[in-house]
Amino acid sequence: MGIYKRKGGEVYWLDFSDASGKRVRQSAGTENKREAQELHDRLKVEAWRTAKLGEKQRYSWQQAVVRYLLEQSESKSLESTKGALRYFDAHLAGKYLDEITKNLVDEIRLHKKSTGVKNGTVNRQMTVLRAILNAAKEWDWLDNPPKVKTLPDSSARVRFLTQEEASRLLAELSPRFQVMAKFTLATGLRASNVIHLCWSNVDMQRRIAWVDAHNSKSGKALTIPLNDDAMTVLHGQMGVHETKVFDYGCNQMSTNTFQAAVKRAGLTDFRWHDLRHTWASWHIQNGTPLNVLKELGGWADLTMVLRYAHLSSEHLNSYAGNSKLNGTNSAHNLKLLRAKIG
Repeated sequence: MGIYKRKGGEVYWLDFSDASGKRVRQSAGTENKREAQELHDRLKVEAWRTAKLGEKQRYSWQQAVVRYLLEQSESKSLESTKGALRYFDAHLAGKYLDEITKNLVDEIRLHKKSTGVKNGTVNRQMTVLRAILNAAKEWDWLDNPPKVKTLPDSSARVRFLTQEEASRLLAELSPRFQVMAKFTLATGLRASNVIHLCWSNVDMQRRIAWVDAHNSKSGKALTIPLNDDAMTVLHGQMGVHETKVFDYGCNQMSTNTFQAAVKRAGLTDFRWHDLRHTWASWHIQNGTPLNVLKELGGWADLTMVLRYAHLSSEHLNSYAGNSKLNGTNSAHNLKLLRAKIG
């Protein structure tokens, strides 16, 4: 059949038989007929060389994209990933994975930066490229993926409230948002996890709640220990709804309503997600180790947690004396040192 479009579809599909007679069907990942035909012909030749000459099969960028999207089909960031891939297609369509060199990756990063976007935007897209190349290595499709560097991002913000500011904000929130905000400050849960928290995911006796893997941003189940503040909120919510802890007939936070409360509280530059930043910042300021905070917050690694490291230096205090001058008379020792220097 060669190349064709499925009914109602936009991209071309490939259909051919390799040298062993095995039928190959896959998406070409492009709406351009010429590009699809070129990919079809090239893959057919590669399949023949692999079967007849014993050469290692080469895989294309389009093949990697198709497989990656299938594996990430349940990801909450799937749409943003597709947006990044549409940008990469202009640079990588028709290329084999082993043709994606470090120089090419650097060119793509510089080109994206030249469009006027912020470094953070560039980095988010380059992270998608890195993920696919690393996945290709795991699939044994690529031996040595090129290093994908990111740009310095000074826009990363950690906005958090003091205890006094938090009290002012809570006082301005409506009762339904107030209990949700209190629960967020007590647990650090993301907004979606608070909104969709069910009683079936709460164990009052053991003082824990949990987020199932399919509802967690990291894709892993998360267990949340419940402190006294969280327990107080839950006791107050008992009987409000049969299945959901916070059910007010809404599936998202009202940004306008929340921002109005922020303004009334005399605060600026504060979003609902910053309640999570506040929770994490309070933990660090009260001595919670970074590795423990990582587990509590459900972060996949320490990269995100390190944003809060500067808020506490107590763990460094015991080492501060390591640079002191030997001996008890520091002034005398300093005088001798100066004499030696001359």
